Amino acid sequence: MRIESDLTGIFIVDKELGMSSMRVVEIARRRAGRAKAGHAGTLDPLATGVLVVAFGRATKSIDRLMATEKKYETEVDLSAFTATDDREGERREVEVARPPTRDDVTNALRLFHGDIQQRPPSFSAIHVQGKRAYQLARDDQPQELPARTVRVHEIALLEYEWPIARIAMRTGKGFYVRSLARDLGVALGTGGHCASLRRTAVGPFTEQLARRLGDVPELIDASCVMTLEAALQLMESSGA
Repeated sequence: MRIESDLTGIFIVDKELGMSSMRVVEIARRRAGRAKAGHAGTLDPLATGVLVVAFGRATKSIDRLMATEKKYETEVDLSAFTATDDREGERREVEVARPPTRDDVTNALRLFHGDIQQRPPSFSAIHVQGKRAYQLARDDQPQELPARTVRVHEIALLEYEWPIARIAMRTGKGFYVRSLARDLGVALGTGGHCASLRRTAVGPFTEQLARRLGDVPELIDASCVMTLEAALQLMESSGA
């Protein structure tokens, strides 16, 4: 009989490029003595940044953690669309007679502030007909997923040099940055896909609190995690 650790707490990971969120959880769980584990919100393999892993009794708070606001920084390539809405998919170049100006991009971003209708990417983990949408898309059955209401609290253009626009945003639950990249391109009459994506915060859990797996001991114990009580208190004090 395999004995599992009773470790409980919140472990904040700075996920590296190319690793899936579930792979991070698998590694963290193994290092934590096979404690019960889960994560609060998927990050795509091509994204980096804050991934909140819950151990033990803290897994019961995952829904609450997932409902918090998120912060992202992304580089949007406006010269092409892709099927995956990121750089993993094959590029479909878009000819642009006149590249948009910085003011054009700034004005277009105003369309994505507040409560907006957003269509999730065809390559997403949303369930369709009993399967994940990305599974159907990989089987050459991409689904046109229905739009849904998502909230954008803040969005700003940080840097712009054609064709790359670097954008920061603070969003609510269920928001897809890849969809923003695609829809921004549509609004500007250009292409649009995520060239890079980094999540800088999940609620009050910021990148300053996160650790890369390579910097974490082979044995994750209570000294490596934030207690559930401390995590909940941090959420309450921040209004998350």
